[in-house]
This record gives sequence, C-alpha cells and structure tokens, in this order.
Amino acid sequence: MKKAQLYLLAALIAIAGLSAIAYKWKVLNFPLQPATEVEVWSVQARVEFAPRRAANKVNLVLPTDPPGFTILDERFIARGYSLLEEPRNGEREAQWTIRRASGRQVLYYRATVVRGQEAEVVFDDPPRKGAAPTLEEPYATAAQTLLGQVREGSADIVTFAQELVRRFGAENPSQEVALLSEELQDPAQRAAFLAQLLSVRQIPARVVYGFTLGETHRDEAMLPWLQVHNGVRWATIDPRTAAEGWPRDLFLWSRGGPDILSVEDTPAAHVNYTVSRNLADAMAVAERRLEVQNANLVNYSLLSLPLQAQEVYRTLLLVPIGAFIMLILRNLVGVKTYGTFMPVLIALAFRETALVAGVVLFVVVIGSGLLVRFYMERLRLLLVPRLTAVLILVVLLMAAVSVISNRLGVEVGLSVALFPMVIMAMTIERISVAWDERGGGPALREAFGTLLVASFAYLVMSWDPIEHFVFVFPEALLVLLSLTLMLGRYSGYRLSELFRFRNLARESEKPRDPPPPEPPPADSAATTA
Repeated sequence: MKKAQLYLLAALIAIAGLSAIAYKWKVLNFPLQPATEVEVWSVQARVEFAPRRAANKVNLVLPTDPPGFTILDERFIARGYSLLEEPRNGEREAQWTIRRASGRQVLYYRATVVRGQEAEVVFDDPPRKGAAPTLEEPYATAAQTLLGQVREGSADIVTFAQELVRRFGAENPSQEVALLSEELQDPAQRAAFLAQLLSVRQIPARVVYGFTLGETHRDEAMLPWLQVHNGVRWATIDPRTAAEGWPRDLFLWSRGGPDILSVEDTPAAHVNYTVSRNLADAMAVAERRLEVQNANLVNYSLLSLPLQAQEVYRTLLLVPIGAFIMLILRNLVGVKTYGTFMPVLIALAFRETALVAGVVLFVVVIGSGLLVRFYMERLRLLLVPRLTAVLILVVLLMAAVSVISNRLGVEVGLSVALFPMVIMAMTIERISVAWDERGGGPALREAFGTLLVASFAYLVMSWDPIEHFVFVFPEALLVLLSLTLMLGRYSGYRLSELFRFRNLARESEKPRDPPPPEPPPADSAATTA
C-alpha cells in the first residue's frame, strides 16, 4: 500500500473517532473527566384541598418537554388515589380520583430535572389569535389610544409587544395605562390582559407559565411570560422588564393558562411549588438522560453490560493504551524489551500491586527464578520440562512472598498472586536464553527495558482520567489506531541511536584539513632547469 493511501486511511479513521467523541460530549453530554458533577433539581408540586363528601377528582397540568431541560424521573405520591395521565390541549395532565376522602388532602408530584442540550429554544406549535377583550367606555377608547401610541413607537411585532409591556411597567404610567390597570390584581392577570390587547391588533399572543431554577427555594412563585408570533417564530417577552428572549434558567410548566390545578367543586384548593438544587455524578445523569431520550443508544453500548462485565472492559480497554506506549518507547525511543506485549501484561499486574511493590516483587521473583533456572541448566532438561519446573517454582515463590508479607503486615504483598504466572515463567526463560547467547549485560539491559516500559505504561494506564475517558469514549481507540498506522512505516533513527552515534555526528561536523599540494611532474622540472 502506498503511503498516501495509508495516510488517507489513518485520517478517515481518526475523523470517525473524533466525530463520535464530539457527538457524545456535546450532544449526549457525557463528561470528559471522572467525578464530574452537574446540577440536578428536584421540582415538587404540593396540592392541598378539602375534599367533598362525594367522589373527588383532581387535575394537575404537568410540564411537557421543557426547553433547555430534561425530566429524568417523575413520581406521584397520593395515598388511596388512582392516577391517570393523559394529554390535553397539547399538554400533559395528571388526574387523581378517589371515591371517598375525609380530612385535609395532600397530593405530591415530584420531578428530577437536569439541563438539556444547549440549543436555540424553538416552539413549533402554530400561532392562534386570541379573543380580544370586551371593553366598555371609557376603557375601549383608552385601549385604542394606547395601541395607537404604541404603534408609533415600534418597528415590528416584537417591538410593538415590548413597547406595550414597557408602558404598563412604567413608574409613572399614562392616563390610559392607569385606567386599564385598575382591575389587574397580579402579574398573571396583567400578562393575560396584554395578550388580549395584542389580539386587538391581530397579533397572535399567549401567556406561558414557569419559574426559574436556581438555588433551593420553597413556595416558588409561578410566573407568567408573554409570547407573540411574528410570522416566523414565537418570541418570548418578560412582562416585568420587557426583555426579549428565552431565559436560560426558565423551567416551562404550562403553555395553556393559569389554571394549572383544578379540583372539582373545591374552589379553595391550592398548589405550592418547591425547588431543591443538588449535585449529582455527571456520568450517571448523562446515562439516565440518554435512556429517556433514546434508549437504543444505551442498549447498544458498554453501559448496557452488567457491572461485572463493565469492570472487565474498563481493564481491557486500557491494554491498547499500554501497547501504544510500548510502541512509542520501542520504535521511537529505542528501548529494548522482551516480547511485544509482555510489558503491557506486567503493567496490568502493577495495577493490582502498585508500582513500587510491583517492581520489588518482579525483581524478587525474576531474580530467584533465574538462579534456579541456571541451576537446572546443568541438569540438561528439555524445554517443556524446564518451563514446567520454572512455572512451579514461580508459584511457590509467589506463595512464599504472600505468606511472609502477611506475617509482616504488608497487605500489598498479597496481590503478588495476581501476577501472570505464565508470563513470569516465560520471562525467566527469555532472560536466561539471552544471557547464554549474548551475555549478561544485554540480557539485563533488556530486562531493565521491559521493566521500564511496564512502569511507564502502568503510570498512564492507572491514571483515572485516562481510564474514564477510554471507557466512556471507546471511540478514542480509533484515534489510537490511526496514530499506530502512521507510525507503522517509520524506519528512521531512534532517539537511542542518535545518542549512540553522537560521536560520529561530531566528527562529521569538524572542518576537514585541506589536502596537501601535489608535486609537479618530472618533465616539468627538467624543462625549467
């Protein structure tokens, strides 16, 4: 394969991996760092009423797809009541019913809410023109005069609505505003009246209700927001400040009207809202959010595996990381090791024993095994019996170290049994063969290189951010694969070779002496004489 094709393949693989990582990070909100916490709100509606003697029916409007937020979980608490959840006028409504009830009744609705995907808030429901208010004189004349003044001070539908809100919120209102505001008792009534005035000018307007999610608050007030349709989209206007735009912290509860709670034949019923802010693990929240939005993405991912299998893959996904570290140290730095993946397996063993204890145990077991291996060489055993004898010895050494460390109170020594016994036996055999063929110096240098690569790979593989990132974003291994492909055809000098041949480089940089002049030919000397 040509280099251009190889680099193109590596680039495509890297783009695929990076695109998957960006999608899971930005869209699905998976955290890049472990132990990351996100804001979680518990929103509670408490309904209280005095029941009548006959059957009772309670209807409560529920939040439906609030923009900017995701509802992770909902709970309904009502003893003895049956619950029916049904859509009504584009919204959800919970209906509690009971045949008989006595005493003060309290019902609860609780939702767990987190921030959703950061995107522009768009309402796709079609515009509808509301009913104009029925006004008598002099209110009708005051309304027409006010609307005419507002039109002169505005440029389009949104600015028209903003100017109307601004005039009703002024500290020194005009006579028309003061007259029209006489019977407006609360912000909800004023917002509804503003929507009716806009209907006089054939402007689709409505009032939505919600509250801002911030710190913990009890008795949270349900506040109105005015929305007008400009022919393209719904624009949201704060009826208190006339500011245009959807507030980031606004949790939309209802789009239909102020009658969020209705209890049959019980006008004294009321509902209180409580908001509690907490911090939760970002990974658990992202997984739960994904289950709510698209369960298939969870079902076909590592997150759907049992916990035992997830722990296994948390380790297995680190093996390519260690192999890539070994690739860099061998092909670019020039560190010599025994085998290709032996340092990675030893690094995995270090994860159970910690680095210092693992190195000590490695040296003790390998050193003792080498002594016995050299002794067995005199017995002239064949390869398979010799490896079997070394393996038995390794197991006995591990058991001895575990017993001794236990008596000494060193708990980490008990983890020596997690070392790969076969790898240890093969390492002893490889070192002894290299000792016989090339001498003790090269054999010990390769053993030191193996230990060095294993230690460095352990430091990378045991780093919590790396473990979290590879498990949550296994697509990162595609990026690792593309880098491996690009390094696969590198055949230049290694760093160790540059250090090894540094004297030759210095010799080549020294200026060379000019060559001595050649003696004149013999016939030329005779002619001169």
